[in-house]
Amino acid sequence: MSYRALFPIFEQPNMHYLDTGATSQKPQSVIQAIQDYYQNQNGNPGRGSHRLSVTTSALVEEVRSKAKKFINASEDKEILFTKNTTESINLVAYSYGLNFLKQGDEILLAVSNHHANIVPWQMVSEKTGAVLKYVYLDPSGQLDLDDYYSKLNKNTKLVALSAVVNATGVIQPYRQIISAAKRNGSITLLDAAQSIAHIPHDATALDVDFLAFSGHKMFASMGVGILYGKKELLQSMPPFLLGGDMIEFVEEQSVSFTEIPHRFEAGTKDVGSIVSLGSALDFIQDIGYENITAHEKDLLSYATQRLSSMGGIELYHNEHVDKVGVLAFNVHGIHSHDTAYILDSYGVMVRSGHHCAQPLMKHLGIPSCCRASFSLYNDHTDVDALADALKKVKEVFLK
Repeated sequence: MSYRALFPIFEQPNMHYLDTGATSQKPQSVIQAIQDYYQNQNGNPGRGSHRLSVTTSALVEEVRSKAKKFINASEDKEILFTKNTTESINLVAYSYGLNFLKQGDEILLAVSNHHANIVPWQMVSEKTGAVLKYVYLDPSGQLDLDDYYSKLNKNTKLVALSAVVNATGVIQPYRQIISAAKRNGSITLLDAAQSIAHIPHDATALDVDFLAFSGHKMFASMGVGILYGKKELLQSMPPFLLGGDMIEFVEEQSVSFTEIPHRFEAGTKDVGSIVSLGSALDFIQDIGYENITAHEKDLLSYATQRLSSMGGIELYHNEHVDKVGVLAFNVHGIHSHDTAYILDSYGVMVRSGHHCAQPLMKHLGIPSCCRASFSLYNDHTDVDALADALKKVKEVFLK
């Protein structure tokens, strides 16, 4: 089945969009949901008694409930709205990390993490005296479980990793990692930004403490993210941002805060984006994860075959490992930015650079690479366009 017609941006000619890892395109149903909201229902949630404010408040809570069911959280109040995954991880770092970690504690990170799941913990380490340790990768690009088990110990208070490596698409053994961490008594944080559009996540079955993802990588608009946190943890944490809609009472010299989740949702929410997320969750469920997986595996297999047969192209972490639809590569002797620039002139759009994963690039021994990331709206013609354009890249630099 072709899903491309569901995404109106592809009515434009010669568009081979292979950068879903950066942001996904939006189906018509999501675009329509945003339009309907602003045309018919726009109000400020929680800040009025008139019908538009009340209606908007109900819409926000409806999406919260959808998100709760989508990841199988226990209660709606375990779902917090943020701007994106980065804000969600920072919330955990500031509200949990700075208040509950201390000198001598250890934070265990994957070397393949996005910077957003490294830099906040560097800050926590600097301010609390907690020690940062890293788990490295095996030759396939997965976390080396032997290395992980050897570093997990009684001092490990928090384990933070990405379910899928954003630069390479490798699916990490996050279930085993979380399970071992919980047996050890460690708090766990799972960055699902690059996995939630491809893999179902069951927060209850995983027994994960915190789970974060962004709407814009899963067919919703930019401006909305989700942080799931276990209720007992959220209730113990002070708020991250202070202001309207998260207070109970304010006196001149004191304040008391409202209950979760609103304690962590200061200021006016981006309701249009929240509405788009609700529509995107419906879209994914209507398509079905099994169909998404089958479609992406076919594309990844075809792309691997095409690029591997060309010669002069190096693929990274693409053998003997489970992946989502991502292909990381370089053309020998050509900088990734130059490759991407020429590809774009042929209508092929890929990401280039270090992908906010410089420790991973150093681990791979390269400064940067290109990344082609696939989604439902891609098909074999996009892969063919990529392969043909890569031939042009090599021709340009041979000259």
